[in-house]
Amino acid sequence: MAPHLWLRAETKKNEQRTALTPKVAKTLVDNGFQVTIEELKSSAFNSSEYTKLGLTVVPAGTWRTAPADAYIIGLKELPEGDDTPLTHTHIFFAHCYKQQAGWKDVLSRFKRGNGTLLDLEFLKNDQGRRVAAFGYHAGFAGAALGIDLWTHRILDGDKRFPRVRPFDCELDLLADVAGRLHHAMLRARRFPRIIITGALGRCGSGAVQFCRELTIPEENIIRWDMAETAKGGPFVEIIENDVFVNCIYLSEPIAPFLTLEELSHPDRKLTAVVDVSCDTTNPYNPIPIYNESTSFDTPALVIKHGNAKPLDVVAIDHLPTLLPREASEVFSADLLPSLLQLADRQNARVWTDAEDLFKQKLTEAGL
Repeated sequence: MAPHLWLRAETKKNEQRTALTPKVAKTLVDNGFQVTIEELKSSAFNSSEYTKLGLTVVPAGTWRTAPADAYIIGLKELPEGDDTPLTHTHIFFAHCYKQQAGWKDVLSRFKRGNGTLLDLEFLKNDQGRRVAAFGYHAGFAGAALGIDLWTHRILDGDKRFPRVRPFDCELDLLADVAGRLHHAMLRARRFPRIIITGALGRCGSGAVQFCRELTIPEENIIRWDMAETAKGGPFVEIIENDVFVNCIYLSEPIAPFLTLEELSHPDRKLTAVVDVSCDTTNPYNPIPIYNESTSFDTPALVIKHGNAKPLDVVAIDHLPTLLPREASEVFSADLLPSLLQLADRQNARVWTDAEDLFKQKLTEAGL
């Protein structure tokens, strides 16, 4: 029987991305899959974009009563406040494999319902590389907000950093930030300095690219990766820059890159931190200077430590939503080859490894 993919509507506030774009959904149907789309009221993609391709659209939230053999696919977490057992096989970013807050509660829902989690974050090819990720657009958006924060403090002082909104494309985002940067540079008489950790990865490359497209001089874009962080933190070099964009993906503990003590340094220039990785409750968080996430409605958390000047921290866990269509198109296209392998899932390593990891995490949770 052909696999049945059921795209559930996202419920996270301000989330406009999708795991299955209309183009990819149609390709799956053309390859014999059954695809059901929930009504996407908050998505950057209209339901009509699916129906005009002949796809079936059903009311949002009806995945709970989907056929037992349907794969329920989405991006972000399942609706909050629901602790019912999960009976289906789910494909999404669950954020529970690195012992984040509430990780056992999430896994217990699958255990109680005899369901399965195939976590998008841990789908890897034979070379151990993730088959699909939002990293590039996360870094691109993170650099945009970091630089915009720097301009905001120069132009608007202590005023609250305003709500941010998604953009239709990269060019619109660049133009928006560039306009304010121009005025800030006239006042500051210089370009900002940005330090990017994890600069060689997908996420870091997106951050670097945004800076380049803003025509920030190469010497003002400080690129750090494994070689530069090998000695172990904290790194006083970070506070010598205006903006710090963290793009490091961690699965094991390391010495923190930045602590509250560095914020009190009298020569600190750092005014904005963007933690793109944003594992706020991850015990391995390399930036333990904050303990709560931010959002599109309230993008920046102001950190005050002793007599040190305030520091802005952006910790939005769905940054690519700043560019929802472009980010979704890249991610969904990259995921497509693996989705096609669901037709022979038991012989597709990307899926068998994901299921084995799920079982391993159940054991670690004592379930």
